[in-house]
Amino acid sequence: MQLNLKNPLVFFDLETTGIDIVNDRIVEISYLKIYPNGKEESKTMRINPERHIPEASTEIHGISDADVSGCPTFKEEAKNIANDIEGCDLAGYNSNRFDIPLLAEEFIRAGIDIDMKKRKFVDVQTIFHKMEQRTLSAAYKFYCKKDLVGAHGAAADTKATYEVLMAQLDMYPDLKNDIEYLSAFSSFNKNADFAGRIVYDDNGVEYINFGKYKGKKVTDVFKEDQGYYGWIMQSNFALDTKRVLTNIRLREMKK
Repeated sequence: MQLNLKNPLVFFDLETTGIDIVNDRIVEISYLKIYPNGKEESKTMRINPERHIPEASTEIHGISDADVSGCPTFKEEAKNIANDIEGCDLAGYNSNRFDIPLLAEEFIRAGIDIDMKKRKFVDVQTIFHKMEQRTLSAAYKFYCKKDLVGAHGAAADTKATYEVLMAQLDMYPDLKNDIEYLSAFSSFNKNADFAGRIVYDDNGVEYINFGKYKGKKVTDVFKEDQGYYGWIMQSNFALDTKRVLTNIRLREMKK
Protein backbone atom coordinates (compact mmCIF):
# COMPACT_ATOMS: atom_id res chain seq x y z
CA MET A 1 0.00 0.00 0.00
CA GLN A 2 1.09 3.56 -0.70
CA LEU A 3 -0.12 6.47 1.41
CA ASN A 4 -2.66 8.67 -0.35
CA LEU A 5 -0.98 12.07 -0.01
CA LYS A 6 -1.72 15.55 -1.27
CA ASN A 7 1.33 16.98 0.49
CA PRO A 8 4.56 15.34 1.60
CA LEU A 9 4.15 13.70 5.02
CA VAL A 10 7.01 13.97 7.51
CA PHE A 11 7.20 11.29 10.19
CA PHE A 12 9.40 12.65 12.96
CA ASP A 13 10.58 11.81 16.46
CA LEU A 14 12.41 13.82 19.10
CA GLU A 15 14.79 12.68 21.79
CA THR A 16 14.95 15.28 24.55
CA THR A 17 16.39 16.27 27.92
CA GLY A 18 13.05 15.37 29.53
CA ILE A 19 9.29 15.42 29.10
CA ASP A 20 8.48 19.02 30.04
CA ILE A 21 7.54 20.83 26.80
CA VAL A 22 8.28 24.22 28.38
CA ASN A 23 11.63 23.58 30.03
CA ASP A 24 13.19 20.63 28.20
CA ARG A 25 15.10 20.74 24.93
CA ILE A 26 15.74 18.59 21.87
CA VAL A 27 18.91 16.49 21.75
CA GLU A 28 18.10 14.53 18.58
CA ILE A 29 15.58 14.90 15.78
CA SER A 30 14.92 12.37 13.08
CA TYR A 31 12.47 12.59 10.23
CA LEU A 32 11.34 10.52 7.32
CA LYS A 33 9.68 12.47 4.51
CA ILE A 34 7.25 10.56 2.32
CA TYR A 35 6.36 12.25 -0.98
CA PRO A 36 3.01 11.79 -2.78
CA ASN A 37 4.81 9.66 -5.39
CA GLY A 38 6.13 7.32 -2.67
CA LYS A 39 9.69 8.67 -2.66
CA GLU A 40 11.34 8.62 0.80
CA GLU A 41 14.00 10.89 2.30
CA SER A 42 15.37 10.60 5.84
CA LYS A 43 17.55 12.70 8.09
CA THR A 44 18.78 12.39 11.68
CA MET A 45 20.74 15.03 13.56
CA ARG A 46 22.02 15.50 17.08
CA ILE A 47 21.31 18.84 18.74
CA ASN A 48 23.25 20.55 21.52
CA PRO A 49 20.56 21.50 24.07
CA GLU A 50 22.95 23.95 25.77
CA ARG A 51 22.20 22.32 29.11
CA HIS A 52 22.92 19.11 31.00
CA ILE A 53 21.13 15.99 29.81
CA PRO A 54 19.86 14.25 32.95
CA GLU A 55 21.20 10.75 33.50
CA ALA A 56 17.64 9.41 33.63
CA SER A 57 17.06 10.68 30.10
CA THR A 58 20.39 9.31 28.87
CA GLU A 59 19.38 5.88 30.17
CA ILE A 60 16.34 6.00 27.87
CA HIS A 61 17.79 7.29 24.59
CA GLY A 62 21.52 6.72 25.13
CA ILE A 63 22.55 10.32 24.37
CA SER A 64 24.88 12.03 26.85
CA ASP A 65 26.37 15.50 27.18
CA ALA A 66 29.56 14.25 25.51
CA ASP A 67 27.59 12.99 22.50
CA VAL A 68 26.22 16.46 21.70
CA SER A 69 29.05 18.70 22.88
CA GLY A 70 30.19 19.49 19.34
CA CYS A 71 26.75 19.47 17.73
CA PRO A 72 24.87 22.56 16.51
CA THR A 73 22.19 24.16 18.67
CA PHE A 74 18.56 24.10 17.59
CA LYS A 75 18.75 27.81 16.79
CA GLU A 76 21.61 27.11 14.38
CA GLU A 77 19.61 24.38 12.60
CA ALA A 78 16.11 25.88 12.92
CA LYS A 79 15.96 27.40 9.43
CA ASN A 80 17.12 24.15 7.82
CA ILE A 81 14.54 22.12 9.76
CA ALA A 82 11.81 24.62 8.88
CA ASN A 83 12.78 24.37 5.20
CA ASP A 84 12.72 20.58 5.35
CA ILE A 85 9.14 20.50 6.64
CA GLU A 86 7.85 23.45 4.59
CA GLY A 87 4.56 22.53 2.93
CA CYS A 88 4.47 19.14 4.66
CA ASP A 89 1.98 17.49 6.96
CA LEU A 90 3.44 15.92 10.11
CA ALA A 91 3.09 12.50 11.72
CA GLY A 92 4.52 10.89 14.81
CA TYR A 93 3.90 8.70 17.84
CA ASN A 94 2.41 10.72 20.74
CA SER A 95 3.38 13.70 18.59
CA ASN A 96 0.24 15.78 19.18
CA ARG A 97 0.82 15.80 22.94
CA PHE A 98 4.61 16.01 23.03
CA ASP A 99 6.70 16.30 19.86
CA ILE A 100 4.59 18.95 18.09
CA PRO A 101 4.29 21.28 21.14
CA LEU A 102 7.98 20.94 21.99
CA LEU A 103 9.06 21.53 18.38
CA ALA A 104 6.84 24.61 18.25
CA GLU A 105 8.48 25.93 21.43
CA GLU A 106 11.96 25.43 19.96
CA PHE A 107 10.99 27.34 16.79
CA ILE A 108 9.60 30.22 18.85
CA ARG A 109 12.76 30.40 20.98
CA ALA A 110 14.86 30.37 17.80
CA GLY A 111 12.87 33.27 16.38
CA ILE A 112 11.55 31.23 13.43
CA ASP A 113 8.04 32.24 12.40
CA ILE A 114 6.58 29.01 11.08
CA ASP A 115 2.80 28.64 10.83
CA MET A 116 2.31 25.02 11.88
CA LYS A 117 -1.45 25.51 12.19
CA LYS A 118 -1.68 25.07 8.41
CA ARG A 119 -0.40 21.51 8.72
CA LYS A 120 -2.29 18.29 9.24
CA PHE A 121 -1.07 16.24 12.21
CA VAL A 122 -1.40 12.45 12.29
CA ASP A 123 -0.72 10.89 15.69
CA VAL A 124 -0.19 7.16 15.20
CA GLN A 125 -0.31 6.59 18.98
CA THR A 126 -3.83 8.00 19.17
CA ILE A 127 -4.97 5.73 16.36
CA PHE A 128 -3.32 2.81 18.13
CA HIS A 129 -4.85 3.69 21.52
CA LYS A 130 -8.30 4.05 20.00
CA MET A 131 -7.90 0.68 18.32
CA GLU A 132 -5.71 -1.40 20.67
CA GLN A 133 -4.36 0.54 23.74
CA ARG A 134 -0.60 -0.27 23.70
CA THR A 135 2.95 1.17 23.37
CA LEU A 136 5.10 1.76 20.25
CA SER A 137 7.12 -1.45 20.71
CA ALA A 138 3.89 -3.40 21.26
CA ALA A 139 2.27 -1.62 18.31
CA TYR A 140 5.19 -2.60 16.10
CA LYS A 141 4.98 -6.21 17.29
CA PHE A 142 1.19 -6.28 16.93
CA TYR A 143 0.87 -4.63 13.52
CA CYS A 144 4.18 -5.44 11.83
CA LYS A 145 4.83 -8.84 13.47
CA LYS A 146 8.44 -7.85 14.25
CA ASP A 147 10.44 -6.85 17.31
CA LEU A 148 11.45 -3.18 17.40
CA VAL A 149 15.25 -3.18 17.42
CA GLY A 150 16.76 0.09 18.64
CA ALA A 151 13.65 1.35 20.45
CA HIS A 152 14.06 4.84 21.96
CA GLY A 153 16.48 5.78 19.20
CA ALA A 154 14.92 8.53 17.09
CA ALA A 155 15.70 6.91 13.73
CA ALA A 156 14.36 3.48 14.73
CA ASP A 157 11.22 4.95 16.32
CA THR A 158 10.56 7.17 13.29
CA LYS A 159 10.80 4.29 10.81
CA ALA A 160 8.70 2.06 13.08
CA THR A 161 5.99 4.72 13.34
CA TYR A 162 5.76 4.93 9.55
CA GLU A 163 5.53 1.14 9.25
CA VAL A 164 2.86 0.97 11.97
CA LEU A 165 0.66 3.53 10.20
CA MET A 166 0.94 1.62 6.94
CA ALA A 167 -0.01 -1.61 8.75
CA GLN A 168 -2.93 0.15 10.48
CA LEU A 169 -4.30 1.19 7.10
CA ASP A 170 -4.00 -2.40 5.89
CA MET A 171 -5.67 -3.84 9.00
CA TYR A 172 -8.59 -1.44 9.48
CA PRO A 173 -10.75 -0.97 6.37
CA ASP A 174 -12.63 1.85 8.13
CA LEU A 175 -9.45 3.95 8.34
CA LYS A 176 -9.33 6.16 5.27
CA ASN A 177 -6.03 6.55 3.45
CA ASP A 178 -6.37 10.31 3.64
CA ILE A 179 -4.22 12.62 5.75
CA GLU A 180 -7.02 15.07 6.58
CA TYR A 181 -9.16 12.17 7.86
CA LEU A 182 -6.25 10.60 9.80
CA SER A 183 -5.38 13.97 11.31
CA ALA A 184 -8.93 14.41 12.60
CA PHE A 185 -9.16 10.77 13.76
CA SER A 186 -5.89 10.93 15.71
CA SER A 187 -6.91 14.05 17.66
CA PHE A 188 -8.93 13.96 20.88
CA ASN A 189 -9.50 17.72 20.99
CA LYS A 190 -9.39 20.65 18.61
CA ASN A 191 -6.45 22.42 20.21
CA ALA A 192 -6.01 26.17 19.91
CA ASP A 193 -2.46 25.81 21.26
CA PHE A 194 -0.13 22.89 20.78
CA ALA A 195 -0.04 22.03 24.50
CA GLY A 196 -3.82 21.63 24.55
CA ARG A 197 -4.34 24.19 27.30
CA ILE A 198 -6.85 26.01 25.11
CA VAL A 199 -9.34 24.10 22.93
CA TYR A 200 -11.99 25.01 20.37
CA ASP A 201 -15.62 23.95 20.64
CA ASP A 202 -17.58 22.90 17.56
CA ASN A 203 -18.18 26.56 16.72
CA GLY A 204 -14.53 27.56 16.88
CA VAL A 205 -14.83 29.30 20.27
CA GLU A 206 -11.82 29.00 22.59
CA TYR A 207 -12.24 27.35 26.01
CA ILE A 208 -9.85 26.80 28.93
CA ASN A 209 -8.86 23.11 29.13
CA PHE A 210 -7.13 22.96 32.54
CA GLY A 211 -7.31 24.15 36.12
CA LYS A 212 -10.19 25.76 37.96
CA TYR A 213 -11.59 27.36 34.80
CA LYS A 214 -11.59 24.19 32.72
CA GLY A 215 -14.62 24.17 30.43
CA LYS A 216 -15.11 27.95 30.60
CA LYS A 217 -14.89 30.28 27.62
CA VAL A 218 -11.58 32.16 27.53
CA THR A 219 -13.24 35.53 26.96
CA ASP A 220 -15.56 34.95 29.95
CA VAL A 221 -12.59 34.11 32.17
CA PHE A 222 -10.82 37.31 31.09
CA LYS A 223 -13.91 39.31 32.10
CA GLU A 224 -14.45 37.53 35.41
CA ASP A 225 -10.82 37.32 36.53
CA GLN A 226 -8.83 40.32 35.31
CA GLY A 227 -5.64 38.96 36.84
CA TYR A 228 -5.82 35.62 35.04
CA TYR A 229 -4.06 36.76 31.88
CA GLY A 230 -1.22 38.32 33.88
CA TRP A 231 -0.85 35.15 35.92
CA ILE A 232 -0.52 33.07 32.75
CA MET A 233 2.09 35.45 31.30
CA GLN A 234 4.20 35.31 34.47
CA SER A 235 3.90 31.57 35.03
CA ASN A 236 5.69 28.59 33.53
CA PHE A 237 3.39 28.00 30.56
CA ALA A 238 4.41 27.23 26.97
CA LEU A 239 5.26 30.26 24.84
CA ASP A 240 2.75 29.09 22.26
CA THR A 241 -0.02 28.99 24.90
CA LYS A 242 0.85 32.53 25.96
CA ARG A 243 0.82 33.67 22.35
CA VAL A 244 -2.62 32.15 21.72
CA LEU A 245 -4.08 33.81 24.83
CA THR A 246 -2.47 37.12 23.90
CA ASN A 247 -4.04 36.96 20.43
CA ILE A 248 -7.47 36.28 21.97
CA ARG A 249 -7.04 39.20 24.38
CA LEU A 250 -5.97 41.58 21.62
CA ARG A 251 -8.85 40.45 19.43
CA GLU A 252 -11.33 41.19 22.21
CA MET A 253 -9.79 44.59 22.93
CA LYS A 254 -10.35 45.63 19.30
CA LYS A 255 -14.06 44.88 19.48
